[in-house]
Amino acid sequence: MSDLPEIVNRVKACRVARGWSQDELARRSGISRAGVSAIEIQRLVPSTAAALALAAALDRRVEELFLLQEPVNEEEDWAWPPTTDPCRFWRARVGRRDLRFPVEVSPLGMITHDGFADGQHLRLQGSQRAIETLVLACCDPAAGLLARALESASGYRLLVLPRSSGQALDLLKRRMIHVAGLHLAKADDPQGNAVAIREQLGPGYQLLRLARWQEGVAVAPGAAVRSLREALKAKLRWVGREPGSGARDCLDELRAGHPAPRKIAYDHRSVAAAIRSGWADAGVCLRLTGVEAGLSFFAVREEAYDLAYPVEWADDPRIRALVEVVRSDDYRRIVGELPGYDTSAAGELQPVD
Repeated sequence: MSDLPEIVNRVKACRVARGWSQDELARRSGISRAGVSAIEIQRLVPSTAAALALAAALDRRVEELFLLQEPVNEEEDWAWPPTTDPCRFWRARVGRRDLRFPVEVSPLGMITHDGFADGQHLRLQGSQRAIETLVLACCDPAAGLLARALESASGYRLLVLPRSSGQALDLLKRRMIHVAGLHLAKADDPQGNAVAIREQLGPGYQLLRLARWQEGVAVAPGAAVRSLREALKAKLRWVGREPGSGARDCLDELRAGHPAPRKIAYDHRSVAAAIRSGWADAGVCLRLTGVEAGLSFFAVREEAYDLAYPVEWADDPRIRALVEVVRSDDYRRIVGELPGYDTSAAGELQPVD
């Protein structure tokens, strides 16, 4: 019996995500409150009828409430070496590996860590399971909205690691993350994201459209620039993104023949912050971050922003929950109201063969 996989019970997580009390779930499912409580603390294994009733009440599949957690084939290890000792870390199951991710700055703000490493000693804390965490690497400044929507709808935690499109694809290729965000498709090349996947990762991936967004040049109001043409002709101090990012590709196209920028920022908000603080005069970023910082903004192009994941993981409950959230009316509405975001095609799937 010890060889049987552990059953991960997510009834409480899904109930809390709905904002329901145990009494409310009991009323909707036709199960007593004592029964709901016993199932949640795993004192009682529900019958097939009870499991189906709970799934119907919570509008989830039975297999999303009661997961079979397969044994890990490899020992838990660091996704990449920590740079500090001691180190706080998060945990997530990626494929068949449970990985530790050193805590880093996230667009989600401060996220409770799952453990603490001090020398050769590890200490786990909290009740967050690795199998209930989804890891996304992207440069979307609005990723926090996706994380909150996913947790509210499914109870799954989303870790967002700030990475350029190229860096995110590299992590996905090495199976260090579940999902990579990328925007390497230009307006005149709508298949650019799929081409990048084929060239860097090969076939066997799925693209989930999140939005189309506007990328362009943000300029300090005091620079007295009134158009994109004037910005490109003026003697401005430019801040750039790292090679491999969509914003850097855009800047290199705009300033072809000019030296690469000496000042480098590592996400869209950092570009806007550098200009707003006077560290630079201009740079390429999203309209959202330019508007947030009160900068002049000149649109250059509209890009497709997609989330990529392996087809082999399409049936992972966390991936399915992500797709459902992106397709939901509430999420599409709130993201579509952001400056420069168009979610009319959000939720469309494109296989990369």
